Amino acid sequence: MPAFAGIDDLALTVTDLDRSERFYTEVLGLKPLMDFGTVRTLVDRASGFVLSLCRHELGTAAPFTELTTGLDHVGMAAASRDELVEWERRFEALGVTYTPIRDEAFGSHLNFRDPDGIALELSASNEVYDGWMAELRARDNPADEIRARVMDYLGSLGT
Repeated sequence: MPAFAGIDDLALTVTDLDRSERFYTEVLGLKPLMDFGTVRTLVDRASGFVLSLCRHELGTAAPFTELTTGLDHVGMAAASRDELVEWERRFEALGVTYTPIRDEAFGSHLNFRDPDGIALELSASNEVYDGWMAELRARDNPADEIRARVMDYLGSLGT
């Protein structure tokens, strides 16, 4: 089977290009790359992640909901839980809608919303998750083995 090298870009439909560009540049530090009129492309210089903001002529002004078929949320990686704490402080200072950091079985999560209510997440994985991902990159684990190990791990946590 052919492989793919990763995610090339992510495009989000927004209601106001100026407002959304301001959010993603001021809050997340993305840099404007290109402006095609109805599409603006931003980039995270460190990771190379490209985000396109699209405004469709026939689009609606209805707010985002993860309950509609399509996008549920956009997950981005943080280097550590301490970094999530820094993000949480930044969100508080900038008036960003967010849910406090949640510590889960495989890491910590900080959920927040953009101006259109699009669900975004920063997460920092823990050592267990990082170890399992390294193992998955090294060998092709059977799906039933993965499921059994996850269930055993969750059971050991009492979840």
